[in-house]
Amino acid sequence: MSLSSPGATTVYAARKILTMNPARPEATHVAVRDGRILGVGALADLAGWGPATLDERFAGQVLMPGLVEGHSHLMAGTFWRYTYCGRFDVRDPDGRTWPGAGSLDAVVAALVRAAAAAGGDAPIVGWGFDPIYFGSRRCTREDLDRVSTTRPVGVMHASGHILNVNTVALQRAGFLRAGIDHPAFPLGADGLPTGELKGPEAMLPVLDHVGLNRSFLSGDEFGIRAFGKLCVRAGVTTATDLAATLADDEVATLLSITAEDAYPVRIVPLLRFIGMKPSEAVDRAVALRARSSQQLRLGRIKVVADGSIQGFSARLRWPGYYNGAPNGLWYTAPEAMREVYTLGLARGVQVHTHTNGDEATEAVLDAFEQALRSSPSRDHRYTLQHCQLADAAQYRRMQALGLSVNLFANHHFYWGDQHHETTVGPERAERMNACRTAMDSGVPFAIHSDAPITPIGPLFTAWCAVHRRTVSGRVLGAHECIGVADALRAITLGAAYTLGLDGEVGSIECGKRADFCVLDDDPTAIDPERLKDLPVWGTVQGGRVFAAG
Repeated sequence: MSLSSPGATTVYAARKILTMNPARPEATHVAVRDGRILGVGALADLAGWGPATLDERFAGQVLMPGLVEGHSHLMAGTFWRYTYCGRFDVRDPDGRTWPGAGSLDAVVAALVRAAAAAGGDAPIVGWGFDPIYFGSRRCTREDLDRVSTTRPVGVMHASGHILNVNTVALQRAGFLRAGIDHPAFPLGADGLPTGELKGPEAMLPVLDHVGLNRSFLSGDEFGIRAFGKLCVRAGVTTATDLAATLADDEVATLLSITAEDAYPVRIVPLLRFIGMKPSEAVDRAVALRARSSQQLRLGRIKVVADGSIQGFSARLRWPGYYNGAPNGLWYTAPEAMREVYTLGLARGVQVHTHTNGDEATEAVLDAFEQALRSSPSRDHRYTLQHCQLADAAQYRRMQALGLSVNLFANHHFYWGDQHHETTVGPERAERMNACRTAMDSGVPFAIHSDAPITPIGPLFTAWCAVHRRTVSGRVLGAHECIGVADALRAITLGAAYTLGLDGEVGSIECGKRADFCVLDDDPTAIDPERLKDLPVWGTVQGGRVFAAG
């Protein structure tokens, strides 16, 4: 990391600068002073700003606006305390690649090794697990009892919406008993919970017993710092935390760490609407907004309407799941959503809402339409997150209501085959994460990773939106593919717009923050197939240079 002296002007030279500003789309030099952009153009265009230091370290590279991850979680850093149990290889904050687990037995074996290495009687925690890759077989408490029968074991699903635990964990939480009748607690042949816990009602009471206290959602010091490393490797300079609890001590930690000269990313946490009244959530968001800093932007709310599609906890309209699974869960009642929208609009508090299933999306549109009548607002930037199964009629409603959408483009690669064959079937799978329909309908849109659900990497996310290709190579809805230029806009200005930050970040132009992604090649000139593999040198964030290493 390197810093410039206050008041000094540095002019960075590059092979090419992609500005995302249509008035001057390309350049070769950008002038920076006090963390902001003075100007961009040819070197001669910048001479009028006075004496400057010419920095040619990027002369052979390409600059584009710092990438904006509009849906991620600080726990993408925190989870590296624990055992990775995902299906695909993944790279950690220090650049080491961890192999994926190709079977349930491989997951159990990884946890057994972790238990042996840890010793003692502390809980064993895994993350990234997703049994949909292993056929119809579900993980049970007996499977995790193979790891330990004396210490709690918990494995978080990749979606973040399901937790599997062993018998000890169920016992300590008071859930190993007959008579539980709730869809969040699947039961075995013995009438007892299987150990699969769906949604916050079932998961939250067990987290402490498996060593995952609720603060992991907002990240601890280890997680916040690890997340920063992940962002630099991905070219990200602004990132969200969309499951934040934001207790006072957590906010103090975030303010302290993000204020450090060496911390490389602007964090935008959204207060999770759970366990409080709508009025309390809006009051808390307003109070948090007053504590914002340049590097920590507070004062927004996240509502979660339903669960995950591949976890069969999303709410789908008729005819429901392709394999006949029961419909999913409502996480937040429509009445509560309507109230938080109404109060938020009235007080200028932006709300983002997680919807996966199309029934959940319909409920959110209904609630928001009613709220907007009560609290009219011209530029609210309310955004639907994921919104994976929305159809064309729902996009037309979004446009009429002034809503934005942030689509989970990575889903096509990681779960597209499962959606095609198991969850929603071929027809609906081809309309998922409909970037082209959003564009054609005039709905502002971004695309995201939802890290740690999938690894943070906006260039990979852009590749997914351009190609819509699954792991097996199937193109899932070619009519919804978008071009490279549109995908790059979605991971810069598009994401910035959904956060109300497009006046500060997302393009390289005079007055904006000096946030750049430094690339080894030009994403607009290479074969689009290479987009996901384009090397990221590092970032410039607020005028500070960070090498990925």
